[in-house]
Amino acid sequence: MAIRIAVAGKGGTGKTTFAALMIRYLIENRRGSILAVDADPNANLNEALGVTVERVIADILDATKNPRTVPQGMSKDMFIQYQLAQALVETKGFDLLTMGRPQGPGCYCYPNDLLRKHLETLSANYDYMIIDSEAGLEHISRRIIQDVGFLFVISDASVRGIRSAGRVRELVQELQLGIPKMYLVVTKITGDPGPLKEEIERTGLPVAGFVPYDEQVVTFDAHGRPLFELPSDSPIVQAVTSILNKCLI
Repeated sequence: MAIRIAVAGKGGTGKTTFAALMIRYLIENRRGSILAVDADPNANLNEALGVTVERVIADILDATKNPRTVPQGMSKDMFIQYQLAQALVETKGFDLLTMGRPQGPGCYCYPNDLLRKHLETLSANYDYMIIDSEAGLEHISRRIIQDVGFLFVISDASVRGIRSAGRVRELVQELQLGIPKMYLVVTKITGDPGPLKEEIERTGLPVAGFVPYDEQVVTFDAHGRPLFELPSDSPIVQAVTSILNKCLI
């Protein structure tokens, strides 16, 4: 079964950047095959990775609510499995599934159950599953994605961000998700993080490391360039590499 690593945090903290650079790290260090799952409703992991997504899982699940979308002679199970397979973006270094927007009204129990089984079957073909999640951990909390072994909670260098990271840890405990290894990563550091020490301690999360503010990230974003292509001497690339060298052993 794939080693499942989730990245969570509120928008704007650098969560997706961290997830993309983790995928790059695994590729460069020849750690094995990778399935990337963009589970954030505001999906943009594909942009950070430099790939195009044409189909998202949310559209497929919505389609199952209309029986006319299932071709004659094909069961609903077969139709969903086929559509899910078509949503997989395959590249040389990794494959990507994008969940898409939150689900609309109505019951999604049946398609979600199929999605859960599909991900279980699919992940068996990979060494790593990297999940770019949002702070609410929707797909993890609903057990669509299970058996997460590592959770990196991302916060920017603000009291509000650190407190949000602490709430992610509280959510994991309340839902009894049983994630064995959880870490806090503080991003966009521009000076001494000392003033945040007290707030960081309150989260109860061990600090995996600090990631400096990197002007190159702003430049890449402004020009629509994939963050996956940041130069190896970029401060943010070096910081993420150092964190993963320490945590993914």
